[in-house]
Amino acid sequence: MGGVGKKSAAFLELLKQTGVRAGDAWTFKWADIDPERSVVNIVPEKGSNPRQLRVSGRLMAMLNALPHNSLYLFHLTDADPITSLDHFRRVFDRQKKKVAERLENSRIMQIHWHALRHFRASVFYDQTRDILATMQMLGHKNIRNTLIYTHLIDWKSDEFVSKVAKTVKEAQELVEAGFDYVCDVEGYRLFRKRK
Repeated sequence: MGGVGKKSAAFLELLKQTGVRAGDAWTFKWADIDPERSVVNIVPEKGSNPRQLRVSGRLMAMLNALPHNSLYLFHLTDADPITSLDHFRRVFDRQKKKVAERLENSRIMQIHWHALRHFRASVFYDQTRDILATMQMLGHKNIRNTLIYTHLIDWKSDEFVSKVAKTVKEAQELVEAGFDYVCDVEGYRLFRKRK
């Protein structure tokens, strides 16, 4: 996040860690964050589901370091020249251009806020392999929207080893070996673990 101001850095880190839309992040109020639990409450702008997401202590410290002069996290004061999300985006684009020129890397100009939402969705799905949890994390009401966001995933790598447990002891051993419970079939418990 080097090369951008404190407010832009906190905004980018929030987008990266939560996958929220820029418009949702822009309207964050101080009342929407819980520093003690490191949780942010997402109040969506586009009819998505509201949700609570855990964030890192580092992000919470970045947010708390912002001036508390307004009801909103990223609206500093009435005297703040950055009064709209569009203006904030233009300031970010200028900062991004300076960094790209300084590093002589034009690819930096391809980074957009919404790309961080796609990044978070892809990383979260890759970690969990749970499309429904990914859907919930993004606040989507329709699974088709979530599938668009996980387009970076190599679906062919979803190969599993499956095991059957007939007793509680066998089930316990499988869980301890890293297997996840899938379902019951004809009185047997099925488990799987990624290869």
